[in-house]
Amino acid sequence: MRLRTALATAVAAVTIVPFAGAAAADGGGGAPAGWHDVAPRKAVVATLPAARPLAVQLPVCGSKTGAEFPLATKIHGGPAEYRAGDGAQSWYLDLTNISHEACDSIHPVLVLVDRDRTLKNSQLQMEFSDPATGRKHPVTFVRTDEDEHIGVFDDGFPGFVIGAGETLTVEVRLGFAADTVPGPITANAAIVQRRGSNGQWVGDSGDYRFDVVDEGDLLHRIDNELATTGRGSGLARIGLAAGVLLIIGGALATAARRRSPRR
Repeated sequence: MRLRTALATAVAAVTIVPFAGAAAADGGGGAPAGWHDVAPRKAVVATLPAARPLAVQLPVCGSKTGAEFPLATKIHGGPAEYRAGDGAQSWYLDLTNISHEACDSIHPVLVLVDRDRTLKNSQLQMEFSDPATGRKHPVTFVRTDEDEHIGVFDDGFPGFVIGAGETLTVEVRLGFAADTVPGPITANAAIVQRRGSNGQWVGDSGDYRFDVVDEGDLLHRIDNELATTGRGSGLARIGLAAGVLLIIGGALATAARRRSPRR
C-alpha cells in the first residue's frame, strides 16, 4: 500500500534536515516553527521538533527483529463514520513494548489519506490525551505534495515513556468540519522514537478505515448499519432503503395536503 510505503520511506531515514517548506499550504495549517523534514523524502511525511534534553536518558528501544517492531501498535475503538460538523469522536491507540528495554521519547505520527484528495488541514480537528497527566494536546496537520495529511503527536510534548512489557493506551479524539467533502478515509499510525537529531521508526499500526458523511446522508447511514450488523442481503438493503424513501415521501405528501387550502 502506498500509505505504508510513504511511512517507511519517511520515518526509516536517519538524517533529519531543516524543514524546507515542502508541505503544501492549503490555508488550513502548516508546519509549526522548529519542525524538521526527514530526508530524502520530497514531501514532509514525518516531522518532529528538535530534540529536548532528557533528565534521565533511557535506553534506545530494541531494534526491529524480523517482521516485528519493538512497539506493537493498534488502533481500535473508532467509529465507522464521522458526521461532518458533528464534533470529535474517540478512538484509541495501543502501544505495547514487546522489547526488553524501556522506550522513551515516543511520538506517534498519524497519516490520513482521503480517497478524493479534497480534505484540507483546516477541516481536521484532533487531540490526544497523555495517560500519565490527563492533559489534552492538540495535533497540527501538514499536507504533503501527495495529498497525505500528517499529524505528529507533539506540541511541546516530550513523548511517551513505555516500560518493557507494558501497554500504554492513548485516547485520541478526531472530528471533521462541516464543509468536509463526504467520502472514505484511511488512517495509519507510524511510531517514532526521537534520538537527538535522528528519528527511529519503532512501530506501525494497521489501517483504520472510516467514512465522513454529511448530516443528510440517510441512505448511507442505513446501509452502513446493515453492513456493520450483517443483517440482510444486498436486496434486503435496497428494499429497506426504498421503504424509508416511501415513508418519507408519504409524510411529505401528508404535510403538503394539510397545508393546502380547502376549496
